Amino acid sequence: MGEETEMLQDVRFRAIIVQIALLAGIAALGFMLFTATARNLELRGIPLGFGFLWRPANFQIAETILPYSSSDPNWWAAVVGLSNSLFISVLVILLASVIGLFIGIGRLSSNPLVSGLCRVWVEVARNTPLVVLLIFNYALWWEILPLATEAWKLAPGTHISVRGLSMPALGWSTSTFAPVAFVGVSAVILAGASYAARRRQIETGSRPAYVSAAWLFVAVAAGIFLFAYRDVISLDIPEFRRANFAGGWSLTPELTTILIGLTFYTAGFIGEIVRGGILAVRKGQWEAATALGLSRGQTYRLVVVPLALRSIVPPLNSQYINVVKNSTLAIVVGYQDFMTVVSTMINKTSHAIEGVAIILGVFLAVNLALSALLNAYNRRIAIVER
Repeated sequence: MGEETEMLQDVRFRAIIVQIALLAGIAALGFMLFTATARNLELRGIPLGFGFLWRPANFQIAETILPYSSSDPNWWAAVVGLSNSLFISVLVILLASVIGLFIGIGRLSSNPLVSGLCRVWVEVARNTPLVVLLIFNYALWWEILPLATEAWKLAPGTHISVRGLSMPALGWSTSTFAPVAFVGVSAVILAGASYAARRRQIETGSRPAYVSAAWLFVAVAAGIFLFAYRDVISLDIPEFRRANFAGGWSLTPELTTILIGLTFYTAGFIGEIVRGGILAVRKGQWEAATALGLSRGQTYRLVVVPLALRSIVPPLNSQYINVVKNSTLAIVVGYQDFMTVVSTMINKTSHAIEGVAIILGVFLAVNLALSALLNAYNRRIAIVER
């Protein structure tokens, strides 16, 4: 009894017992919910399981990045929908990051027109519900743009109308191994040159022009590559046939709407993050850059932005994750992303629990992977205490 009393009086032991009891209660509740749900679904003739993923999808996806037909299985339809979501998310992240950088810098401009316009962008983006913004942009698209027969010509071979944006595209009439291999080798060369230049700068204090030389080499190699494969490269220019343009590369109104709306919305938030990061840079850093004779552009590029990244990256992580989650609102304008495809799958198969579990699991995995990448970059640029 004495030992038991001492164990019960131990705070750490009691905490462990309480946590074990709590986990056991949660597990028991989860088991009860699972068994009750499985029994009710079985009574309705809808057994639990993921076997439906191997059945034919039997529905169309209007706009795809990967090849797809209605006879493909449901799991491939989900992969195609995920590729659409990742495609729009990557485009929005890239565009919003660049635009947000200039908005953040513009907010601090001494020019009242520039700072005022940037502030209007930020205030509209931050105080407008995204779904309302998307619906407004979609309605505006159909109200302002002309019919395909009277499409506006933006550039040679580039037209915009209510049917979308059409532009020329490069065609490749043979195996894609050669261009993919060239891009991969070029990326390795540029990354190696950047790493070697950084190591040399750490050792000697001066940064050699390895990167510039690498870019020159890649440009010359690209010219030689295009000349060598000139017979298999073609320029596909859109042509008007019947009621719409055919050929080239086209962006549908749905894709363009979600791209513009989500970029506008996210860039406003990123602009404020950039502005806060720049304001966090100490005044002495600006004065030191001015004393060295750096121009304002050089001060931003070489001093302020690299220092501000330490304050910018952590909240930027949340914004990038929000982009992936907000991409599900593409459903309001009819763009078939992962959420829309799996919802269609649920309606056709009645496997709602499995479908929602797939949605939750996939978005959790994507966001955790994105967060891990940004956290790794944040650790790399963080100040290390000696």
